[in-house]
Amino acid sequence: MTSVVTRFAPSPTGFLHMGGVRTALFSFLYARQNKGTFALRIEDTDAARNKPEWTTGLVEDLKWLGLEHNVFVIQSERAPKHKEYLQKIIDEGKAYISKETPKEEGQRDEVIRFKNPNKVVVINDLIRGEVSIDTTDLGDFIIARSIDEPLYHFAVVADDFDMGITHVIRAEEHLSNTPRQILIQEAIGAPRPVYAHLPLVLAADKSKLSKRKHGETVWLTYYRSRGYLSAAIINFVALLGWNPGTEQEILSLDDLIAQFKLENVQKGGAVFNVEKLDWINREYIKLLTPEERTKLVREFAPAEISDDVLIKLESVIIDRISAFGEIKDLFAAGEFDYVLSEPVYEAEKLVWKAASKEETIEHLKKAIELLSNLPNEAIEANEAKELLWPYAEEKGRGNVLWPIRYALSGKDKSPDPFVCAGILGKAVTLKRLETGLQSLQNAL
Repeated sequence: MTSVVTRFAPSPTGFLHMGGVRTALFSFLYARQNKGTFALRIEDTDAARNKPEWTTGLVEDLKWLGLEHNVFVIQSERAPKHKEYLQKIIDEGKAYISKETPKEEGQRDEVIRFKNPNKVVVINDLIRGEVSIDTTDLGDFIIARSIDEPLYHFAVVADDFDMGITHVIRAEEHLSNTPRQILIQEAIGAPRPVYAHLPLVLAADKSKLSKRKHGETVWLTYYRSRGYLSAAIINFVALLGWNPGTEQEILSLDDLIAQFKLENVQKGGAVFNVEKLDWINREYIKLLTPEERTKLVREFAPAEISDDVLIKLESVIIDRISAFGEIKDLFAAGEFDYVLSEPVYEAEKLVWKAASKEETIEHLKKAIELLSNLPNEAIEANEAKELLWPYAEEKGRGNVLWPIRYALSGKDKSPDPFVCAGILGKAVTLKRLETGLQSLQNAL
């Protein structure tokens, strides 16, 4: 049996689309599980739109995802082979140089057209089943601008032939290209690869996920910059139109290699659910080592925030994020201002609902008394809770814990008072409670 060879063949005209990530992943998985070859081919024949930095970015993105290729090909470097195949089918009468009447100024008056045999092509697609297409309506289609300038359909077929591609796994929109490519395969004597056309990736509104409508959220670079983990993206993308047939949702790359089946890919479009991606990413954050988490928190936190502050905040941060890029958002929104500077607030906000100022003053006095008994400057959240909780249970949790937390953070929403005390330390905690106490006493 012929060894499996798959390929991912992006054009270097922009960032890697998330739909392209899925195509690359499924091609990679199929090759790996069959102990075959995964090839990366950069299709750069559109010289006007290609940029070297796009090629560099594509290669680096795939490496970051863990989708390492076995073979790397630059399509433009294969121009001599393309020319050879073109000349061959021209000489054999399967293609011809066509004199054209330019419709617009600057258009060519001569192209190379394929001599269409006008036949029905039957495609046995691994996902879509048998598809029959009458090629008559295609006419004698153009395959090259000149002997030195093949168009997409011809170059793809020639490259797949020479690279020994056995399975072409690509997006649904390429299905319409397949009949032309099969006719070219037959003309140059290339064997037909097995096709598998993947369903569209859809946005939440069920429209096609596109740059025009959905902006930068269609690119892998967006999710990288937002601090998503590569393993989480791989896991999420794998579930776009495929599932393992079990309840398992967290799947490593090795799990996917073992369980993936092209035949189980659905025909209908797959919705790109960001909430699901966030959930998966949180699960992978839990799997990080403490050292990995600390490194990523540091990487995405503002540079002016000290390591000491970040260490105190790390557990709070991890509890509140879905991706590490949200750390910048939290700091920018002032969520942790109370760690960096003393909060400013109105004394009346220290009082919980129906409680009185006098009662709140007594609760703050008791909190200061209890926390003063802590032996060390560093406070563990559980230590603070052991001291304060019994009193809060007795007097009313909201009545006691709200003014403590508000005096420490000055915010309607913040970590609980025990966590706040652990972040701030004994001296700052007692100072802020004293400040709150004095402000209420002055307000009487």
